[in-house]
Amino acid sequence: MRLFTLIGASLGLQVFLVWGTTIINKDTQQCGRQLEEPFFDPRIGGGSMLDSSAGLGEPLNVVISGLSDSDVLDVLGGFYNYAHAIGFSYECLGIHIGDPQQANLGDSRGWVNQMAVLRQDYDDSIFGTCAESLVGGNHFRVYQQQGTCALFLAVSIEESATTHHDIEPNGYDAGRDAFVAAAVGETEFGGVKYFTTAETLEGLLPTGDQGINHGISIDGNVVLLTVTIYDY
Repeated sequence: MRLFTLIGASLGLQVFLVWGTTIINKDTQQCGRQLEEPFFDPRIGGGSMLDSSAGLGEPLNVVISGLSDSDVLDVLGGFYNYAHAIGFSYECLGIHIGDPQQANLGDSRGWVNQMAVLRQDYDDSIFGTCAESLVGGNHFRVYQQQGTCALFLAVSIEESATTHHDIEPNGYDAGRDAFVAAAVGETEFGGVKYFTTAETLEGLLPTGDQGINHGISIDGNVVLLTVTIYDY
């Protein structure tokens, strides 16, 4: 995989272009499964269920269980096929503008960069995210917890480019709910079939808008997804 880094000096922005995918932080370390648990609460290890964004936080409102199929938990591989199956793809032309956000999942690594950003592809896995970049839509950031391999997602619906991709009102809860609706049940992409179940967890996130980026209130719920590959 060839990585090109372009620096937009006049804009003060860093753009990462990766052939065939969009990886902001290619963490080659294995996820180091040591616990046969869906995940553990990051707060136990000094972490947070909010990532770090503009001095505030965005909720990690979807968790893909560490008990899911190992191929789905492979953030540098099979996870992207699963994302395609539920309507998300790489960023437009593999380009990401802006600095990565960070999360602390309580796994002793401290604050680490997101591993990727994926966007709603409007049923076009090649060019659909270019439309999302223009008109807005659902998107998410991915972080992986060491020890359980669980994937923590910060999901939200953003507005169009004309509003600088601000998060829409209720965009965190609505983004989570839309993501879950697309994932639950049977999905398929590239000949791989998935079955996803969901469980709503309370008490992991605060309620209201205190500490939340853009001052958007959240209901405090996190959805735990368990994904099984049942037929190749």
